[in-house]
Amino acid sequence: EQAPTYMENCGYPLPTRENPADFFLDLLTPGSDLDASDALVAAFERKQKLDLAKVVEEALIKQGPTIKQMVLATYQRPLQDKPVVVAGKYIRVNPYAVSFSSQLSVLLKRRVRLTMRDLGAVGMQIGMPIGFGVIWGLLFGGIGTKAYGVQTLLFVFIVLLMISLQSLPLMQLLIDERTIMKRETSERLYTEGAHILSGFLVTVPLCLVGATLQILIIYAFSQLPLEYLPTVVGWVLLLFLTFDGMFSAVAAAAPNGNQAMIVAVPFLAMSILFNGLVISRASAPSYLLWVFDVSPMRYALQAIMLRLGESATEEEKAGVFRVLGFTHGESLKGLVVIVCMLFVFRVLQVLFTKYMHNPQK
Repeated sequence: EQAPTYMENCGYPLPTRENPADFFLDLLTPGSDLDASDALVAAFERKQKLDLAKVVEEALIKQGPTIKQMVLATYQRPLQDKPVVVAGKYIRVNPYAVSFSSQLSVLLKRRVRLTMRDLGAVGMQIGMPIGFGVIWGLLFGGIGTKAYGVQTLLFVFIVLLMISLQSLPLMQLLIDERTIMKRETSERLYTEGAHILSGFLVTVPLCLVGATLQILIIYAFSQLPLEYLPTVVGWVLLLFLTFDGMFSAVAAAAPNGNQAMIVAVPFLAMSILFNGLVISRASAPSYLLWVFDVSPMRYALQAIMLRLGESATEEEKAGVFRVLGFTHGESLKGLVVIVCMLFVFRVLQVLFTKYMHNPQK
């Protein structure tokens, strides 16, 4: 309402039957036929700039109400942590517009759609494990028909190592997703927990299916007795979930893919070295013996080898167990250690995702 009067005072009256918005835009647009932007800027500095600066200074000095105070004031309630009751319903002040379940539902639908569109990601998580399963199955074909010994040990170790590394290429994908997620969570569109859980419910099952198919293919080629299948598959998948949690935690903490690889290497090296095959308890220095008690690969390797050795002769078993230091009765301990490590890695993933790499505004 004040714009026509102001423009007329500046020497630019509104023509009759002219659209005010179009006329004023032509005046303010540099290069247009009615360009008067320079003259209007000079008029602003003469007539309005000082008064506007005073208004801004007064607004900066005066502390206005917070969002929470304004919401509570809407319902004429004092500022407090208790929920507000309106029309018999509880209304709690929350920075998020919808509940956690609604956030998770939307994120799950979005992630499923994006995953189905990206055939390359699906192929990497399912197709590649199947391909590697066929390759390694051909290499170790018929291992179950051979004598129990070093070849069996190497076969189990290679399978465990492959499964451990299966989630390693996904760290860069997690870091890329984190960048987008941080921008969205900074606007309070959803919580970091909803993002992590949606990824866990989509990405992890896909990788788990790939790992399961891979081990089943390898086991079929190996011609091992079916009675050992539950033990082998169970410990292999437990190891996969543990390393998947570790890689997820590292990806949540590392600023980029290169540093994530650098941080992940020591964890991998400790598991590869301290499993009884490369370094045994007998050959390890005393101050590193504790590593064997927290090595998930050692527990998996030991449990599988003990199970496969049940049908072997005492001489065959002695040649393996004596050198590696494998003992019976540690399966439950190994299961507890692996579950605890998996829980710790997932908690660290949540904490790193929530409190690290927040965008600066």
